Amino acid sequence: MARADVQAVETEDEYIHVRFRDPGEFSEIRTPEWATDAAAEIASGSKVRTGHRKGSDDWVVQSVLIPKAAGKAAARSQAKQIIEKLES
Repeated sequence: MARADVQAVETEDEYIHVRFRDPGEFSEIRTPEWATDAAAEIASGSKVRTGHRKGSDDWVVQSVLIPKAAGKAAARSQAKQIIEKLES
């Protein structure tokens, strides 16, 4: 699986959204509980959105949502740790 780089970091509602892949790449995006549970070990209260790639059977991380209180720099770092854990 190819490593994803951070494409954008945006604050929205109570989360900082750290986007790794364009949502347009996917036919479906979900927030699975198993990924959220794994992410919580790194950043409590975080969520992971996974996407089903168009024309493929692959599901990969699309974005990571970190609670706003973490701040953008910490959110970026924690999101990278989460994606490394899930995609390794």
